[in-house]
Amino acid sequence: MTATRMPSTARSAGWFPVARAAEVGTTPVPVGAGGRSWVVVRLRPGAEVSAFPARCPHRLVPLAAATVVEGRLQCPYHGWRFDGDGRCVDVPSLGPDGSAPPRADLAVPWAVEERHGWVWLAPERTAVGLPPAPSAAPVPEPAPAPAPPAGPVLGNLHPALEHAWHPVARSRELRPGGWLQVRLLGRTWTLSRTAAGVTADPPAWGVRERLGVVWLAPAEPRGADLAVPEDGDRRFVRGWLPPARSAGPAATLADALLDVAHLPFVHADGGEPEVAGGTVTAEPGGFTVERTGGGRRVTSVFRAPFLLRQRTDLDDGSSRTLLVLLQPEDADSTRVHACVLLAAPPGAPLPGPDDVAAAVTAEARALDEDLDLQAQLESPGLPLDLRAELHVRADAAGVALRRTLADLVAGR
Repeated sequence: MTATRMPSTARSAGWFPVARAAEVGTTPVPVGAGGRSWVVVRLRPGAEVSAFPARCPHRLVPLAAATVVEGRLQCPYHGWRFDGDGRCVDVPSLGPDGSAPPRADLAVPWAVEERHGWVWLAPERTAVGLPPAPSAAPVPEPAPAPAPPAGPVLGNLHPALEHAWHPVARSRELRPGGWLQVRLLGRTWTLSRTAAGVTADPPAWGVRERLGVVWLAPAEPRGADLAVPEDGDRRFVRGWLPPARSAGPAATLADALLDVAHLPFVHADGGEPEVAGGTVTAEPGGFTVERTGGGRRVTSVFRAPFLLRQRTDLDDGSSRTLLVLLQPEDADSTRVHACVLLAAPPGAPLPGPDDVAAAVTAEARALDEDLDLQAQLESPGLPLDLRAELHVRADAAGVALRRTLADLVAGR
């Protein structure tokens, strides 16, 4: 039988064959119809097919990575659930009594039908009541990539990132008399350690060492340094995580690291889904977020462009700090420099090697889970226009991040 291509990207009215009906189950299938991207899925085994836009409105996560839970489509990032009509029926971070905002609903296609062994979509109202019987095997149009965020985004190659200090290597990686090649902002730099210090080729505005890390500023930096009071404090013992890379922009990874609402859905031991946004304090070059509860106080300090210190102080007097420094290498690559610093309760011995190793292993496992999610996001960068995404009260840190980075782009 000769294959014929059905109407595709030239218009979005009419019926479009998108997938063989037998191939659609309870795992979302990305498809294309009318030049737009969708996912089709059965919300229960053997149920009729439902269709949804390709991205969740909250953080624009591709819903091809979603799962079916209790007859609902659940976003993998924050657990938002949608019924077959596209209504958002659950925002876990808002708690059992919370109501989803109106913009949380998905704009589903006008109609979905199973006919002639195929799933057909009509993205818009059509005068043709049912899909036509094809004279030959239909050829679905390729599923286009989900539409990028509306408005400006901050990716790893944005020119504003020239005006910042960036971590480019651990100090121990650059031996006396040696050299090291690194990637930053889409370029290769050669670092050399001489008797006079560390230099970079091509020349940069500045190169320095701080916190056991080599930093490079391509142009005169703006903003403020990230203070790390644990550094040099004898009560704290440090352990570096293994080298890691994110297959995506640094800004979206920073957003995930600041986010607490995703923890129950991305991390096995992530805690309760209902969360408070915390108290956000704007500061030069960044902000601080404080959260208390459950016998702990968590303080997250962020400095632009991609520097984060998260400290957890427990009621017994012990402390645990995670320091994360992100290096934007290329458009789709971010190197992660991270270490954990531990302090025992007053009067107790310093944390031993086993304590540090256990903490490093736990943080590395959590980071790997975040990196796995980042690989699914298909994001060119972090949207800076707050209207491009949907925010709820648990997103206070994410909103502060977007405002901080928008200031960086604007030169403020």
